[in-house]
Amino acid sequence: MKFSYNWIRELVPGLQTSPRELMRLITMKTAECEGVEQVGQPLESASVARVVSVEGIEGSHNQVAVVETVRYGSKRVICGAPNIRPGLQTVYVPLGTALIDGVESDGMLASGLELGINRDHTGIVELDGEMLLAPDSVIEVDNKSLTHRPDLWGHHGMAREVAAITGNSLRDPVTPDLLPKGPPEIGIEIEDLALCPRYSALVFENVTVAPSPLWLQYRLETIGLNAINNIVDVTNYVMAELAQPMHAFDADKLHGRTIFVRSARAGEQIAALNEQTYELSPSNLVIADAEGPIAIAGVIGGLHSAIGPETKRIVLESANFQAASVRKTSVALKLRTDASMRFEKSQDPVNTVRGLARAIELLEKVSPGIRLVGGLADRKADSRSPAPIELTVDWLSRKLGRAVTADQVRSILESLEFGVSETVPGHFSVAVPSWRATKDISIKDDLLEEVGRMLGYDSITPRAPLVESVVPPANPSRRYERRVREMAAAQGFTEVQNYSFVNEEMARAFGMDPEAHVKVANPIASDQTLLRRSLLPGIRKNIVENSRRLGSFRLFEIGREIHPRGRELPEEIPHFAAAMYAREGDGSASLFELKRLAECLMPGCEVQMTSARPYEHPQRAASVVWRTQDAGRIFELHPSLGVDGRAAILDLDLATIEQLDQREERYQSLRRFPTSAFDLSVVAEPRETAGEIEKRLSAAAGDDLVEIEFVRVYTGQPLPEDRKSVSYRLTVGASGRTLSSDEVTAIRNRIIDAMRAAGYDLRV
Repeated sequence: MKFSYNWIRELVPGLQTSPRELMRLITMKTAECEGVEQVGQPLESASVARVVSVEGIEGSHNQVAVVETVRYGSKRVICGAPNIRPGLQTVYVPLGTALIDGVESDGMLASGLELGINRDHTGIVELDGEMLLAPDSVIEVDNKSLTHRPDLWGHHGMAREVAAITGNSLRDPVTPDLLPKGPPEIGIEIEDLALCPRYSALVFENVTVAPSPLWLQYRLETIGLNAINNIVDVTNYVMAELAQPMHAFDADKLHGRTIFVRSARAGEQIAALNEQTYELSPSNLVIADAEGPIAIAGVIGGLHSAIGPETKRIVLESANFQAASVRKTSVALKLRTDASMRFEKSQDPVNTVRGLARAIELLEKVSPGIRLVGGLADRKADSRSPAPIELTVDWLSRKLGRAVTADQVRSILESLEFGVSETVPGHFSVAVPSWRATKDISIKDDLLEEVGRMLGYDSITPRAPLVESVVPPANPSRRYERRVREMAAAQGFTEVQNYSFVNEEMARAFGMDPEAHVKVANPIASDQTLLRRSLLPGIRKNIVENSRRLGSFRLFEIGREIHPRGRELPEEIPHFAAAMYAREGDGSASLFELKRLAECLMPGCEVQMTSARPYEHPQRAASVVWRTQDAGRIFELHPSLGVDGRAAILDLDLATIEQLDQREERYQSLRRFPTSAFDLSVVAEPRETAGEIEKRLSAAAGDDLVEIEFVRVYTGQPLPEDRKSVSYRLTVGASGRTLSSDEVTAIRNRIIDAMRAAGYDLRV
């Protein structure tokens, strides 16, 4: 973004700061500047000159001209411009003497391009009055540092910053009283006020389309805008001054007396001012008359309603469009313009009528005889002023890291044209001006930035933040999960971490209804559309993928099961899932190893046979019970789930286990007297569980039992084929004395009799 130093000086009377120093101040307090460029340097020594006589040079297109200059007197110059003639008032530049076509030339008569006024080099400048032009300096500001400041995309906004920085006053170039009263000459209909919060327009007649005066051409050329004609140049001038894009339509080329702001119809096209034709879609907002689009809203005007030499009546548009809509249209059409760049930043809706008022004043200067027809056409959405922001000096000082007074805060904010009232000493209520309320200033931290940058960040002493170190509050659940993780790792299991997402196929594989899951509104992949209700689908995927490369492995995951609860937030239940895979063998070793892992996590837990779920092996599924409560399941995956080999899984509810683990443990003193041990082998059916036999043995032993330990299972001769022998080692004793051999024998016999009474044979 380029800013003219002379233009800013007009808006900030009394500005004495040099261009280079001003660039530094703007960089330090407002936005990053990229440099200062000098323009129009020949104007410094140029002089108005009147051509007295013109004489040709034989054999050359050049001519000898005698000119009378205001600053240097009479001069004799050689000029080849086709428009040189006696009586012409032009511009003389003293470049010294030179010999051209054998004739000495003292200086030159300059074209607009040579003076830096415009891009015209077809002839020398033709003046119709005084030449009130001077060299200028252009301060270039990095666009990226202006993206949050729509007001800074015009000279008046930057002049406001300069006035606040330098302590000068700001001149408003707009005269609102110029806006006409009465009924408008043209109607406005807006389809969606959210996409077009405001549309204002005026109608002019007796328009004369001609080249702009040199001062207007020079000003636009200085900041990189092309001079087109006086009408178009005024719209660009207002855009560059007030950051309000405008557009002029040839009123005689419009159909009907109403302008429509609507979404484009499917299949509509428009030929734009750049002579390109664009295919439009309903996502594009357009300006239309009764027959179709005449402009792409906020981006570019239409070619068929453009201003031309024959234009006599114009409709001058000044509108405000939703930033996102303009940005999407600009990207979709691959068309970025000076207007779209400004609308993308969320412009101030109040600025539309200010732009028209400024345009009235300028059009009267550049198009003599132009007349307004009717009053102001203005359609807008209902809007509310943002609520005042409460701000205290104490808070500001603490946040900034330096002392600041109430007078400083008030002075800075008022210089930036915020409304400031001090409700109590040191407590301000700040009203945000409309040009800063479009997604820029909304909270007190934004005001902190305003005060801080104007004070100067270099005035704040760099100091490391003094933040007291505080031990974070204990998190028992996290500590417990860490303990479980360490235990599993110690047993040789590798931790995995899966996404919390599954798809419908994965859910159905484990007998779960996809409709009972929380659905992801914006899934990152097609196979991650649901939040998981179980860790098992992810574990199964781990097993399938790793089994392609490894013959055996063991892994575990700690994660959350996510269960919907109607309109409330979903319930997240922590779970532990461990898996063991073996390509060879019958898989029993994996089940016993997982049972051992469960006993490490829950000492004294029991495994009880239960009916298998659809995804579990029908003969290898059991529940894990600890302290009379169901804590999880241990099972082998059903062969239909596509695992090549045997995969056993332990699935535990960590929330339940953690709660049960908090029970107080009572101290038991070490045994003072010796114990006695003996082995018993119980003959049972093949499907009889070792746990059930152990319960019966324990019940028969009664209080004399100190410990019971599984030894082995035996099948084969001399046992029948439908029987197995399960051996246990029982340790018995008394707390206050040593049992005699007769007492131990009696206990052993009592257990044998009880087991036989229950229908078991014993190998003794």
